Amino acid sequence: MLARDDQTLKRTPLHALHVALGAKMVPFAGYEMPVQYATGVLREHLHTRQKAGLFDVSHMGQIALRATSGATDDAALALERLVPQDILGIAKGRQRYAQFTNAKGGILDDLMVANFGGYLFLVVNAACKEADEAHLRAHLSDVCKIEALPDRALLALQGPKAEAVLAKFCPDALSMRFMDSGPRRVAGFDCFVSRSGYTGEDGFEISVPAEDADALAKLLLDNSDVLPIGLGARDSLRLEAGLCLYGHDIDTTTTPVEAALEWSAQKSRRAGGARVGGFPGAERILAQFADGAPRRRVGLKAEGRAPVREGAALFADAASSEQIGTVTSGGFGPTLNAPVAMGYVPTSLSGAGTRVFAEVRGQRLPLVVAPTPFVPNTYKR
Repeated sequence: MLARDDQTLKRTPLHALHVALGAKMVPFAGYEMPVQYATGVLREHLHTRQKAGLFDVSHMGQIALRATSGATDDAALALERLVPQDILGIAKGRQRYAQFTNAKGGILDDLMVANFGGYLFLVVNAACKEADEAHLRAHLSDVCKIEALPDRALLALQGPKAEAVLAKFCPDALSMRFMDSGPRRVAGFDCFVSRSGYTGEDGFEISVPAEDADALAKLLLDNSDVLPIGLGARDSLRLEAGLCLYGHDIDTTTTPVEAALEWSAQKSRRAGGARVGGFPGAERILAQFADGAPRRRVGLKAEGRAPVREGAALFADAASSEQIGTVTSGGFGPTLNAPVAMGYVPTSLSGAGTRVFAEVRGQRLPLVVAPTPFVPNTYKR
């Protein structure tokens, strides 16, 4: 995800604000992004769990998908050619998590899809957004207009105080529930607001015109309960929440079933459903829905205090020379005050309580397969 040093880095509309707030800026997915502020990753993480954190996620891709017929159902059916989710079933004002899949059943990207009434609104990962847009144009241009929205910023307000903070500028926030999404006025600005996020906490993601992003961010940061949060804490928060990071926990070699994401595929797209299959890799993915996959993404808790990082090899015991899997995300969980990780193991070893070993600096460290999320989520359902 980190850009090369010699690459020309893009900047989000909040770049000047990050610098003014003392952020440490780093290359990420082709952008210069804040990894932390003066308060530090640990405090930023805990503050988000206790009060509210404001994240700049404007590097992510925002796309409007409109059917040339004018019917949103036609756009939904078209998008179902590319994902194993029930898009037709997303009610107006709601959103759903989905994955673009390839012919082998691997994941090209994961995304959010919202029904805004007249069109679908997609949020895709920063590192994949150009490829995702090209993918949509290659496969759906016959029936859809695909409109990238680079003139919009994206803010995430996350934490138990997020509702109270946002409600001062958007009274509708009080009545929204988890995965509600749609156009809203926020402090007089024309925004798209969803009640969702990437931390496991209650919170909101706010798409705002780029020219209004700085003003809106400053209004939210004026509240003493809100701190700016960088990518470092965003990563530790999502890891504690057991959420996948594209390019790490999921990629073109992992299927939704291997990644333990089968919950995101509704019955209508499975065997016996009204619109079974019809997406790339359907044969493999449908077979795994029915029979399971040979490997599984699992949560891992260290028995000691040493963090186990991404890339560490996994073994069934302390002496075996046969690698059984790999850690895909790992680090220290500030809320738990303990190391946590995720990785892939054979399905036969994926049950909670199973002991495996990670190789770290030539030593085998014991880990226990644990259910995720590691920290209970607080979504308002």
